[in-house]
Amino acid sequence: MDLLGALESLRRPLDRDLFPLAVGEAGADRRALRELTGQLDDYLLPRLRAIDAPLLAVVGGSTGAGKSTLVNSLVGADVTEPGVLRPTTLVPTLVVSAADRTWFMGQNVLPGLSRATGAGPGALRVVTSGTLGEGLALLDAPDIDSVVTANRELAAQLLAAADLWLFVTTAARYADEVPWSFLRSARERSTALAVVLDRVPPDAVEPVSRDLTRLLAENGLEGTRLFTVPEAPLPDEKARLPASYVEPISSWLAELAADAAERSRVVRQTLSGALDSLSTRVPALADAVERQQAAFDGLRSIVAGAYAGGMADFDAGMRDGSLLRGEVLARWQDFIGTGDLMRSLETRVGRIRDRLVGFFTGKVPEAQLRDALESGVESLIRGAADGAAERALEGWSAAPGGPGLLERLGAVEAARLGRASPDLPKRAEAAVRGWQEFVLDLVREEGSERRTAARVASFGVNGAGLLLMLAVFASTGGLTGIEVGIAGGTSVLSQKLLEAVFGDQAVRTLTIRARDDLRERVRTLLDEEAARFTAVLETVEPPKGTSKALREAARQIRHHRTTLPAATALPAQEPGGRSGTGTLELPVQPSVGPQDDDASTAELPVPGEGRHSRGRGEAGPEEAS
Repeated sequence: MDLLGALESLRRPLDRDLFPLAVGEAGADRRALRELTGQLDDYLLPRLRAIDAPLLAVVGGSTGAGKSTLVNSLVGADVTEPGVLRPTTLVPTLVVSAADRTWFMGQNVLPGLSRATGAGPGALRVVTSGTLGEGLALLDAPDIDSVVTANRELAAQLLAAADLWLFVTTAARYADEVPWSFLRSARERSTALAVVLDRVPPDAVEPVSRDLTRLLAENGLEGTRLFTVPEAPLPDEKARLPASYVEPISSWLAELAADAAERSRVVRQTLSGALDSLSTRVPALADAVERQQAAFDGLRSIVAGAYAGGMADFDAGMRDGSLLRGEVLARWQDFIGTGDLMRSLETRVGRIRDRLVGFFTGKVPEAQLRDALESGVESLIRGAADGAAERALEGWSAAPGGPGLLERLGAVEAARLGRASPDLPKRAEAAVRGWQEFVLDLVREEGSERRTAARVASFGVNGAGLLLMLAVFASTGGLTGIEVGIAGGTSVLSQKLLEAVFGDQAVRTLTIRARDDLRERVRTLLDEEAARFTAVLETVEPPKGTSKALREAARQIRHHRTTLPAATALPAQEPGGRSGTGTLELPVQPSVGPQDDDASTAELPVPGEGRHSRGRGEAGPEEAS
């Protein structure tokens, strides 16, 4: 894998929302994701794919700094629209030479913006200038402190896509915090930078320039190239500055456009800084993804706990004898009555057995008991599922990330989620009938042995099967009064009769198998119910392993960051100025701040030593003469 491949592997996991849950600083995490994705798409990937493409200089700054007027003045034509109303720059304007127009009209840089030759929202307006040298383009960006959020975001996106920042501020606003936040970002990413101090009263050029130089040094930007443009009386807002006022800047840009080696160094300086910044930005993003994953795991754990509780409710319902109430109890009462069954069981077992045989062979329809038992089990399943859904919904409502997720679903869908699904009764009915068939198959299997065949035949398979079903719910906990005697007699009688048919060990085995099968069927139903919750998570959850993939991509980028593809149009410059081929080795600069390998503060190379090459704070109209 080379550097381009490492960046492409970093880009792949970023195609979806990695921060759908409102946990931690999710808003800041989403902004960091957008910024990283934008810089990869707008700058890093296209620049690495074409290392010798034209250099993009973005003219940015605060509201009213005079960016559009400066661009018009630099190219000597009205290519952008200055004005009094703010914000003025609604559609960014890219000024290119005729030779570079084809490159910038394609989707090589800023692919998210459509190209246009006129104004239009969401577009990048491309204008050809005959005065701009080949190899350099100027982009007039919206205000970084615009009252329109979309404009501020676009300005930040365009600055992140630049090879060179031409940052414009004014004598009145150069100390504002918003511009300095962008300038510090340039420092952290080693972006090639020049600052234009605009609208400076003639008598304030020296003190204001000196103070701005001091602020640059205090913010880690010592050595940044500084131009000053004196305040000029203009007849109207659309007028251009006198040529002598901007001649130092235009000459410097012309020299940069004419010097391919200097352009290459600027590109590599900014590219190196952007790559180095990934060593902290990507791990921070991976940490944020892990916070999201922990929140998803927490929500999933709540669901698992709620439905484990639902299974426990069902188990309790099997043990507490509640299934022997109601219709099941009534069907037994039709035959047995409410007498002292248990007291007379030993002396009357023969007569009772005869009556039970009659019950199961048609004197009392066995289907009534089977249907009643089926209905009771279905009700128990629905109650367990409703309780589990309610607990899961309540848990989500109080868990990190849960309220926002439920809000995204909407009140109606969230309410539906808090109850068992509408088709559960039908699925529960099918599950119980399947269980009853399983129990009958157990009886047939056990009755196939010679020693039990005759005794099973005396009851019939259905009768013996129903006795086994009743034995599954043999406890009487939870019943009161006369129900205890009747239900207890029912369960114990069925147990005694089964033991008479199969033997006590066989009955225990059959009962356990029947109970386990029913529990497994109910568990499947509850798992299906829980899947409604987990399906909500799966629709928004980042893919597993996203954090690991980000960290691995960052590791690969660090490993390959000191090599860049050589220019195709120009011979690559090896250290010491020697021409070479293959890859270009980038010097690893000292780190700044907390970044573990980041390049140091950018210092823009001075292209040539002509009369317009000045130290910081020295620009002025008198030098144009």
